[in-house]
Amino acid sequence: MTDHRLSRGAHTPIGVSFEFFPPKTEEMEIQLWEAFNRLAPLNPNFVSVTYGAGGSTRERTHATVARIVRETTIRPAAHLTCVAATRAEIDEVVRGYWAAGVRHIVALRGDAVGGVGAAYEAHPGGYATSTDLVRAIKRIADFEVSVSAYPEGHPESASIDQDIEHLKAKIDAGATRAITQFFFENDLYFRYLDRVRAKGVEIPILPGVVPVQNFKQTANFARKTGASVPQWLADRFEGLDNDPATRRLIAAAVVAEQVVDLVDRGVTDFHFYTMNRADLVYAACHLLGLRPAPATQEKMFA
Repeated sequence: MTDHRLSRGAHTPIGVSFEFFPPKTEEMEIQLWEAFNRLAPLNPNFVSVTYGAGGSTRERTHATVARIVRETTIRPAAHLTCVAATRAEIDEVVRGYWAAGVRHIVALRGDAVGGVGAAYEAHPGGYATSTDLVRAIKRIADFEVSVSAYPEGHPESASIDQDIEHLKAKIDAGATRAITQFFFENDLYFRYLDRVRAKGVEIPILPGVVPVQNFKQTANFARKTGASVPQWLADRFEGLDNDPATRRLIAAAVVAEQVVDLVDRGVTDFHFYTMNRADLVYAACHLLGLRPAPATQEKMFA
């Protein structure tokens, strides 16, 4: 019998991008660049560097992205939010990225200064929405701009349809790619994609995939961001709090199942939330058919 699953046949060309967060300590700095070194040889379409709640990592984000530009051939995307800054301050950051050689920004409204789950208030002198931010970025320079999308709806939105209208407004302002909040049930992504396409949205909508490095932390973050955690996922990690070896095997199996199913259903581009750890993401990419480019196998950073 012929197996028609795409994941079992000749590998379809797959594109990936990786998301990192800027380090707070020397130890975290080492972890970040170890993960970067491990994943960069897979030749991602881009890597993105996040921006902390309330703009709290602005300088570290800029420093991390600038180093990638200076010392590697990987295309970085800098996250930028509207939070806790005036329009003039944000415009200065945008111009600074362009001067540093950055050509891609992930434009987000951002979380409240009080962190994920707190009430959001726009800065009185700042950009009120991500649509305003996209429009400002495109006015300053010809950046590629990616934006967010929410298969289960943004926690503050009245409906998925309202979310899609917001996405369309961001596209009208100049966005050319959307990256979804992470999800664990692939049907959620495909139902959302059907609704988005039915509304005339044609830009790429990259599925956001997060390997479960720590189930309790991931579940807590998911609750705050409006992403559901299915019971079957909780059941798989039940009883493994003191068994890290088995926990990692289960985490690898979960992300493997997810990406293989996405490929079998026609997905060819993936965005991985790495949490600054490479092993599970690297394994998922290997399953997707990605292999290190020979010229990039030596370490980029010591």
